[in-house]
Formats: sequence, C-alpha cells, structure tokens
Amino acid sequence: MRRGGHEGTSERLVNRTVERYGVWLRSTVVLLCVALGLVWADAADVPLALALLAPAVLACGVRLWALRRPLPLPLALLWTLDAAVVLLMGLSQPVLDGEGGNAMVEVAVGISVIAFQFEWATRPVAGAALAGAGVVACVLGDVLSSSEHDLDVVPLVRMLIQVGLSRAGYLIVRARARAADRSAAVRAALRREADVAAARRATEREYLATLHDTASATLLMVSQGDSRDWSWLPPRARQDLEALSAMPGFETGSVDLAALLGCVPEGEGQARVRLTTHIEGPLTIPSGPGLAIFNGVREAVTNVSRHAGVREAELRAWREEGNGVVVELSDAGRGFDPDSVPVRRRGISGSIIGRMRAVGGTASITSRPGAGTRVRWRWHDQGRVPQAHDRGRVPPAGGGAGQATEVLGPAGRTRAEHTAAVRFIRGQLLIGAQLVALLICLVWQFTISLRRLVAHQDVYHPAWPQTAAFVCLVAVAATGGASLLRGRRIPPGVRGWCLGSVLAVSAVSAYTLPPHHATGPADWAFGVVGWHALFLLADLRVRWYAAFLGAHIGINAAAVVWHGAPAAAEAAVLGIATVGSCGLQFAIGALMTHLLRDTAPAAGSAAAREEELRTRERIHEHLQSDHKERYRALTATTVPLLVGLGHGVLSPHDEEVRLRCGVEGARMRRLFAEGDAVADPLLNELRACVEVAEHQGVTVSLAVRGQPGEVPVEIRRELIDPVAVTLGRTRSAARVTVVWTPGAVRVSAVGADCADDRTEAAAVPAQRRAADPQVTVVRTRRGESMWAEASWSRPASSGVALP
Repeated sequence: MRRGGHEGTSERLVNRTVERYGVWLRSTVVLLCVALGLVWADAADVPLALALLAPAVLACGVRLWALRRPLPLPLALLWTLDAAVVLLMGLSQPVLDGEGGNAMVEVAVGISVIAFQFEWATRPVAGAALAGAGVVACVLGDVLSSSEHDLDVVPLVRMLIQVGLSRAGYLIVRARARAADRSAAVRAALRREADVAAARRATEREYLATLHDTASATLLMVSQGDSRDWSWLPPRARQDLEALSAMPGFETGSVDLAALLGCVPEGEGQARVRLTTHIEGPLTIPSGPGLAIFNGVREAVTNVSRHAGVREAELRAWREEGNGVVVELSDAGRGFDPDSVPVRRRGISGSIIGRMRAVGGTASITSRPGAGTRVRWRWHDQGRVPQAHDRGRVPPAGGGAGQATEVLGPAGRTRAEHTAAVRFIRGQLLIGAQLVALLICLVWQFTISLRRLVAHQDVYHPAWPQTAAFVCLVAVAATGGASLLRGRRIPPGVRGWCLGSVLAVSAVSAYTLPPHHATGPADWAFGVVGWHALFLLADLRVRWYAAFLGAHIGINAAAVVWHGAPAAAEAAVLGIATVGSCGLQFAIGALMTHLLRDTAPAAGSAAAREEELRTRERIHEHLQSDHKERYRALTATTVPLLVGLGHGVLSPHDEEVRLRCGVEGARMRRLFAEGDAVADPLLNELRACVEVAEHQGVTVSLAVRGQPGEVPVEIRRELIDPVAVTLGRTRSAARVTVVWTPGAVRVSAVGADCADDRTEAAAVPAQRRAADPQVTVVRTRRGESMWAEASWSRPASSGVALP
C-alpha cells in the first residue's frame, strides 16, 4: 500500500523485478542481433558495423553491470546510454543492408522499446521518450537504407502498439500489486491490533498474578492481624514494592532455570517448607517461561506452607526430549479437590496456570483429599504440536485447576499467516498476469493479425482454413477470459482443450501458407499464438510454456522444410523473426513466472518482517504506557502503605493500618475479578469484596433486586469502591444491596460497628480515573454505623435487560 507516496512491498518488488528483466531482455536481444548482424554483413562492411554496434554493446554491458553492483550514475546518463543503443542500432541498418539486416534492426529496436517500459516503469516520461527515440531510429534506418528514401509505416505502427501494450501490461500488474498491498495492510493492521491486545492481556495477567503474590497477600495478612511476630513484614513489603515498580515482561533473553529454582524461598520460622531438590542442570530457556515457572513454584511453596499441613516438599526439574523442560513440586500433605476451588481464588488459576498459559507452556495440578498434591510445569519450544496425552481441558479464568492445559506459541500461526499472505499476493499477481496476456491477445489479434489476414486473402490456398483458425483463437480467448472475469482459474479440462486448439491453429496456419511466406507479412498466426498460450499457462511453471513454444516453433519449422529446404539467407531471416517473436514471449512468460514464484514469497516475507517490526514497536509503546498507568494508579493508596510498612513508619499493630490494608486488599480482589467471564460482572466483583470482608470475620448479607444489565468497567469501579471502603472498615456485620431500575443502578452498603475515617486516602479509589459525572456517591455516618451508596444513571442509548 502506498503511504504518503511510498511504495508498498509488493509494488516495490514488482518494480525491481520488471526493471531487472527489462535490462536483461534488451541486452540479450541486442547482443544476439549484433552477432547475427555481423555474420550477415559483407566482410567490407564489418569494420563500420563494429564501429556502430560496439558502443551499443558496451552501453548494454554498463547497464548489466549496474544491476549487479549499483553504480553512482545519474539517471540522465543512464537514459542517454539507453537512447544511444537504439539510435546506433538504427544507424547500422544501412550498413548491414538487405532483408536480414532490416529484420535484425527491427527486432532489436522493437524489443528494446518494449523493455524500456519495464526498465523505466516508475518514470513513464523517460520510457515514452525512449520509445520515441526507437521510432526515430527505425525511421532513420529505413530512410537511409532505402534507395527511394521511402518509409515503411507498418513496422512503426506495430512498434507503437507493442509499446502501448507493454505500458498497459505494467500498469495492470502494478494495480494488482497495489491491491495486494492494500489488502495486506488492512489484514496486517487487524492482526497487529489483535497481537497488541493479546500482549496487553498477557501482561495484564502477569501484572495481576504478581499483584496477587506480593502486595495483595501481604496487605491481607496485615489486615487480618493474626501474626504475633511481624519481623518478616518490612523486608516483605520492600520486596513487594520492588516487584510492583519493576514489572517483569516477557524478555527474549535466556536464563538458567536450575539457578532460578535454587533461589526459591522456603519461608521462615514455623512457615518454613524444607525443599528436597533434584535438579538436572543447567536448564537454559527463554527468560519469560523461566520467570513464569520460578514465580509459579514460589507461589506453590507458599500454598504448601499455608494449606498442606506438612513442612516438607520435593522439587524436581529435568530436560525433556524435544528441547523442553519439566518442573515438578510434590508434597504428602492433606491434598484437595482442584475442581472445588472457587472461581475467585487466584493462587492456582492466575499465579500458576495463568502464567504458563501466557508464555506458551502448561501447568497441571494433580491432587485429591488425603493423597497429597503434585504441581507440574512443562514448557517446550514454540511450534511444538501437543501430543494426545498432554492436551487437556483449558480451565476458565479462575476455574478448576486440576486439568493440564497446552498453549502453543505463535510460530505455527505466523507460518500460516505468511503462507496465506504469499498465496494472496500470488493470486493478485496471477490475475494481473492473465489480464496482461489476454489484453495482448485481443489487441494483437484484432489489429496486427486481423489486418494481415484480410490483406492476404488472395495469398492463402485455400483461404477458409486461415479464417477458421482465426475464429478458433477468438473462441479460445473468449473461453479463458470468461473464467478470468468470473474470478476463477481455468479448469484443467478447458485448459487442455484450449491448448490443443491453439496448437491446431499453429499447424493449420503453417501448412496452408504458400512457400516462402513463413513469419512474413502473410503469416498472421505465428506471432499471436504464443500470447494465447501464455494466457492459458500463466499459472504454471515456465517449463510448460517453454515446451509449448518449442512445439509451436517445431510445427512451423517442419512446415517450412515440408515446403522445401530454405536457403541460408532465408533461414537467418526466419531465425531472427523467431527470436523477435517467440523470444519476447518466452521472456515475458519467464517474468510472469518469476513474479508468481519468487516475487510473491519475497513480498510476503518482506511485508511480514516490516509488520513484525511495527507490531513490536506498538506492543512496546502500549506496554510501557500500561505499566506507567498501573504504577500511577497504585501510587495514591497501595504504595504508601507498602512504603510505610517496609520502613517501619506504619505498624501492623495499629488498627487503622490494618483497616487500610483491608480496604486495599478488597480493591485488589475486585480488580482480579474484572477479567472473569461471567454473566453479571458487577455482582461478581462485589462478591470478591464481600469474600475479603468475610475472611476478616465480618458477616455480610448480599441482596440483588431487578434484572442485571451491562455496565462499563470504568463505571463498575466507581460503583463498587465505596462498598469496598465500607466493608473494609466494618468490624462485625454489613449489608450490601444492588438495585437495578430501568434508568439507573444503585449499589449500597451499610456497615455496623465501623471504624472512623481517620485517613482521607482510604476513601480514594486505588485505580480511579476521571470520575464519571453520572456516578453519584453519598456517604452518611450515624454513630457506629456507616452507609454508602453509589448510583449510576444510564445514558438514554444504554440498554439494560429488565424483567
């Protein structure tokens, strides 16, 4: 796609390809014609011919050398070299003289002006000026070589038609390349946004898992106040603060997992878990999976300390076949039923399974009551196909963690997308190539060939086979063109019938021509048959087209011999005509094949690399922005608590500090619940806050009235935060009510025996954005009771399902 005047990937490669082919085609034909012309010339004329043709050969050599090693030559000099080639070829015509010399110059100049449209495709004015120089060269050659100084207009008209077809053909292919670039850009933008969203979700999961393992766990423990020895708290708070201020990403470097596992904390005092380790190191893996496994093992060890009822566990790690690693932590504790874990519990679903899913690995928990617990982490190189024995059910967010899950890396998807992109680009270029060949067929047949057929009716004996052959070619073009216009490939059966018909036309035309007319003005079919075959065979490899041209040339050569062996001069003229006609057709066929077989994959690869770079830049930009926003959101409430606890400014023995920690813990639990796929997100997040209060000994009743509806996440945050503050400061009992009405939703909480708001920060939402003007918050305190209500008036266009 052209952005601000810049070429798209496909268009750029098409321009580069046609330029190279134009130079090679013109140089090859010029060199071949010069060699034939020198053989044709009289010995006395060879020195003068060399004086004219040697500079032309040298100019072609310079252009070929510039393709291999770009030279710092100005465009004006290159244009001058190209113009000099055709002018020198035209001036050599009177020196070479004769029918062979005229044919040689006509072929060399004719193909040169065609190739100029490719060489200077991006500069049409220069290409048109070179075509004009070719016409001037032909006029000079004809006038100087003719004794009457007359001018043959027919070759000039044919040359102008060929120039127009060349330019039109390039424009058609370029239009298809631009269409491919536009479509690829649209699809790439969609994939880029999807990849950015996926990366942001993965980082969000890692952020929530880290928050759960660090600040959330620490603050909830402080809020419960069930520890007599708080010596562990300051270093733990400082570590949590460091983890929040430097969120780990998914780096592409490598780490030694064995070294990481050697640093897994066992805990202190009565909470210590003695680990027996059996690690087969080193285990070098990317740091993203390595950190995910390490953090998951750390969380699992904490779970052993809290829930297993034992103080010993075994940690094993080894490398698996296929460049993978397996880590296993097992204990002989009381065990549990993984499927019975509540949805809102994040230790297993987020910190263990969620982390591994985010990096393309698996984590499985095997346990049952009374039989201990085994947690296994498995990671393999990206692109590994999961086996039947380890392809388990993917649990829902926060759901049952007893089943293994396998998530493949993006390598397989990337290869599939690259293949699809190459196939699409190739399809667009194929349509363009077939349109070009069809255009040449129709224009050539109904201008040059039709004029020759009509003008030489008296030459053919009989004439009706030639007319019938012409009609047959029209039918072939119509049949193939109908498939192309419907956007379909030509069916194999139709292709075979059409190719057989084209070869039959070649044979009929060749064997019904009178002797000595082959490739001459009366031979209307020799130059057009190859274009029909190119249209039919454009989607196949070039060898098929070469085989067809060989059969076509063989049929005509056999017909010439059948009429009588030609003289040497006549054979030379036939050879030059064959080079000028079939050689050009084969070169165009090779160009089309190169565009389809080589340029399309190259364009797909280049576009993929460019898109990968753009995607990485976008992901980096968004992740940096997200990280800053998260840290900024925590600055108002959570970070001050961690700083105070970490440096001894705040005491866990202080009831106000414990209440503030409880409020922050409730806010974090609500944040964790945002990602759950549930029918009523508002109620789900409220229950997360209620669960925290219940763990602190508060009796909470929850009532819902009306039919739930959809509420934006930003509004849910504003509605629930006053409830979280009230529940966090309640000591004994509370009541939470949600009321849905046709025009609004209200969330209220009444807490009995509530502590005073001595800290204003406790009432500030932890992740508050700009408050929505439609959300109204009212707080009332009467003695020991506190009532808070948040209401949201829905916009008129918002739809909420009502009973």
